[in-house]
Amino acid sequence: MRKFTVFNIVLLLVFSFTKTLSAQIVIGTPSLGFSQACASDSFNTYNVTFSFSPVSGLNATNQFIIELSDGSGSFSSPTIVYTSAQGAVTTTPATLTFSLPNTTAGESFKVRIKSTSPAATSTGSVSFAAYYKIQDEPFTINNLVSTGAFCAGGSYLLSIDNPGVGSNDSPLQYPSLTFNWYKETGPTTSVFVAAGPSLSVTEAGTYFVETNYGSCTSNSYSNRVTVSEAGTGTEASINSSLGNPFCASDGDTTLSTIQGDNYQWYLNGAVIVGATNATYSANEAGTYAVTVDIGNCVTNGSIDLDNGGFSSSIDVSETNILDFVATVTTDALNPVFEWYFNDIIISSATANSYEVTEAGNYRVVVNQTSGCISSTEFVFAATEPYPDVADIPNVISPNGDGINDTWIIPQEYVNGTNTEVIILSSRGEMVLKTNSYQNNWPENEIKFKEVNPVYYYIITPENKKIRKGSLTLIK
Repeated sequence: MRKFTVFNIVLLLVFSFTKTLSAQIVIGTPSLGFSQACASDSFNTYNVTFSFSPVSGLNATNQFIIELSDGSGSFSSPTIVYTSAQGAVTTTPATLTFSLPNTTAGESFKVRIKSTSPAATSTGSVSFAAYYKIQDEPFTINNLVSTGAFCAGGSYLLSIDNPGVGSNDSPLQYPSLTFNWYKETGPTTSVFVAAGPSLSVTEAGTYFVETNYGSCTSNSYSNRVTVSEAGTGTEASINSSLGNPFCASDGDTTLSTIQGDNYQWYLNGAVIVGATNATYSANEAGTYAVTVDIGNCVTNGSIDLDNGGFSSSIDVSETNILDFVATVTTDALNPVFEWYFNDIIISSATANSYEVTEAGNYRVVVNQTSGCISSTEFVFAATEPYPDVADIPNVISPNGDGINDTWIIPQEYVNGTNTEVIILSSRGEMVLKTNSYQNNWPENEIKFKEVNPVYYYIITPENKKIRKGSLTLIK
């Protein structure tokens, strides 16, 4: 039987202690290479650095693991976000790279480092906000209708569209996401109202919702909706999908109003038969109005819709005395002008003005040739100057012979002088009343029931020096 001396026992203890030390390492608290982790499909790479000792304590099969806590910093059920290959990390300090799971959302995450051979675990890192922005683009609410209304004592429901109109990427398709609603308090400020996929509004204001990515900034937010209380004087607004003015050459524009139970649309005050939906497809200019029944009350809205795409004006009236220059003013883009005389185009007239020297009917067409391709036109007439007679005649012979057929009065009383001309029959019946007399009475044939019928005139110029007299018609 072998005998152990005191020396043998001490040597065995020293060997055993040395072997135990070689089987242990200490891992320091990891240092983060970021202050917050705002991951997305386009970026999800984060670095963490740590030290360990002794280096000689690592076994050849060792692996380092990065564990991620829950959003409150607890490692009771950690998530492994990185595992190194066996023996891949042999120097200290070491830097490892990891990515976040796409369900990550919280303000107080931590990471820690573990080794497998020998087994060791570091303390947790400092806390950091971490979110995976699985949806990171604008989305729609209220079907993109920018207004809403509720009756006094009622409410208006705003909700995230799912799927919504067009290519809307509704965040409701991602069950892990949560949402925060806000009310605007100024041009660039807002206040948190509530959380959830919808909001019951009981206070007038402008509202929007954002996907809850905490302190991480994102593009996952909705359009604004302005909600009013019906009966407070605020009308239901009407939006035109192609803007106002809209370009008629682009097709119809869709008019939309606030959501309600029933609708009726009008054009220029007349009911549009069958137009009883929240939207109406319009292709002509005019004043559109809508009545919206929102339950316990009714509200109205209107819009003056222009389908020209530009505005123009002309500085002449419908009838004008030669000679004059007609000038068109327009904000059309790259305008082209076409002038017509008695419906025949004047090929040499391409400017915005034209000197009129011949009596007849004129027309000018203004064409916008860039942007919204559209046109508008103006019609006017030019007449010969009125005869310059000295006195007011009291006899005419409307027999069609071309001589003294109409009542020709001095130029100071004719069209353009704002003189009121009244002609009465012998029985006191008014047969003419005008402020733009054109030396053209009678325009129609008068049947002579009497040998020489007598009429009476009253001429009232701007200076109020009234002229009165009789006028006898002879064959």
